[in-house]
Amino acid sequence: MGDPTGLIPAPLSVRTESGHFPLTPETPLHAGPGAERAARRLRAELSPPTGLPLPHAPEPVDGALCLLLDPGLHQRLGEEGYLLDVTPERATLTAAAEPGLHWAVQTLRQLLGPAAYRRAPLPGGPDWSLPALHLADAPRFRWRGLMLDVARHFMPKDGVLRILDLLAAHKLNVLHFHLTDDQGWRIEVRGKPRLTEVASWRERSRLGHRASPLWDPRPHGGYYTQEDLREIVAYAAERQITVVPEIDVPGHSQAAIAAYPELGNRDAGVDTAELGVWTDWGISKHLLAPSEEVLRFYEEVLEEVLEIFPSPYVHLGGDECPKDEWRASPSAQARLAELGLPDENALQAWMLRHFGEWLAARGRRLVGWDEILQGEGEDADPRTAAGAVVPDARPSSAAPLRADGPSGEAYAPVLADLPDGAAVSSWRGYAGGVAAARGGHDVVICPEQQVYFDHRQDAGEDEPVPIGYVRTLADVYRFEPVPPELAGTELAERVLGTQATMWAECTETPQRVDYQLFPRLVALAEVAWSQLPAPAQRDVEGFERRMERAHYPRLDAMGVNYRPPSGPYPWQRRPGVLGRPIDGAPPIV
Repeated sequence: MGDPTGLIPAPLSVRTESGHFPLTPETPLHAGPGAERAARRLRAELSPPTGLPLPHAPEPVDGALCLLLDPGLHQRLGEEGYLLDVTPERATLTAAAEPGLHWAVQTLRQLLGPAAYRRAPLPGGPDWSLPALHLADAPRFRWRGLMLDVARHFMPKDGVLRILDLLAAHKLNVLHFHLTDDQGWRIEVRGKPRLTEVASWRERSRLGHRASPLWDPRPHGGYYTQEDLREIVAYAAERQITVVPEIDVPGHSQAAIAAYPELGNRDAGVDTAELGVWTDWGISKHLLAPSEEVLRFYEEVLEEVLEIFPSPYVHLGGDECPKDEWRASPSAQARLAELGLPDENALQAWMLRHFGEWLAARGRRLVGWDEILQGEGEDADPRTAAGAVVPDARPSSAAPLRADGPSGEAYAPVLADLPDGAAVSSWRGYAGGVAAARGGHDVVICPEQQVYFDHRQDAGEDEPVPIGYVRTLADVYRFEPVPPELAGTELAERVLGTQATMWAECTETPQRVDYQLFPRLVALAEVAWSQLPAPAQRDVEGFERRMERAHYPRLDAMGVNYRPPSGPYPWQRRPGVLGRPIDGAPPIV
């Protein structure tokens, strides 16, 4: 991008000038009307490492840091864009709205150097100054996120707050919070106490991929109280991050059924009272019953979820839902007949449509994985486009894939009748996103083949618990969120953005999560924010130089346990813990 400042993500434009603006103990901070919260964040982030008090200045005088709102910038830069003007006399951050000021502060922090990411001043530390420049910036996408799985391995609250700090430092603005699954339930629901008493703990955990013979015999669990979650939401909001909760239905629900056996298909030859929270990885065959009682139960759960999370979006999963129990259940079959539905796939679509309409009536929007597009007929899988059967790469995926049409036939699912406003997380490739956009729905493009960060970063034998395809830093930097079929059309506006996905079966500690996320999350952040050229023209070497020169030192200062470019340190390896690597380049489907 030709940016001499080493900024990541790269800004729209930057022009450097001669000179510097010094920051001293006398440098005041002026916050114009509406900029008070941004000023509070600036002090909270810059005062600890610099030791500078940044006293209040009532006017934008020379010698001051100035934060200003100018609604007239909205048409040019949107609510997240900003201008940063630094002269030897003054530094001025201007935006149309508060989010833009917040991202301007993050850029200011990068310009001060790696020491600005410390939590206390270093003895003999740097003289603080900003290079003189004029910078304009605005994001490409509205949704720039990370999906964090805390159901498979629980991450204590402090770890989540730290993840939010790291997202904010990279101008990422969505935390998709995967709170429930077969292996654990992580959200307190006061009206359903057994969800935390029973469903939040499992007896043991598989070590490595599900084919591994190794087990960790220690019980594993934990959950967030509603106060914890409100704190997480408030902490995120201070950093202009939206927390999107995910509560899985109707599959990935064994933990909930273990707590409340009546949620399961008790007449399908399964003693749901004997089910425990699942200790293995993969897809449990046990799913929620399509009954009125289950609908009411989850409506009551969601009522508490909506009280905690103000996000306009609520994610309801809808993925990886084997329907053998529904086929074997007389009551599920009676439900099919009662509703006049042709098959179990249509029954799943009916269930998700019910909750989508329930959310819409309360001013919220349903988001689901791309399986929510499926209507009646055989399960459609966009990874089987053009007749290609793609091996399962996600560690939690166990169902075999199959081609749905003759060779050369494009993926064309029978679209479910989703509520207006429903959005789709396209994880099995691009095709689900294309189908969703053509069906009138917004989409988040997050294909497992490109941005699932539980996948390995190198083909070397030292890579810890190698899962899936090799996805290097350069590979992620070349990822393009807008599918080729939508590029240059009005439907490209349906692409809300993109997110990385961090499944946690094989990342049992924050250090392991760091290793899988970084540095690749940095590349994803630039892809989501910056106006990059087409993938073949992207300056990968220039990005890697900025990483080496400027950004790895920032990550070091923040204490991020990233994967070094030269390969994992000895303590980052996991010798003897089985993974499931897949050879070759991932397909683009």
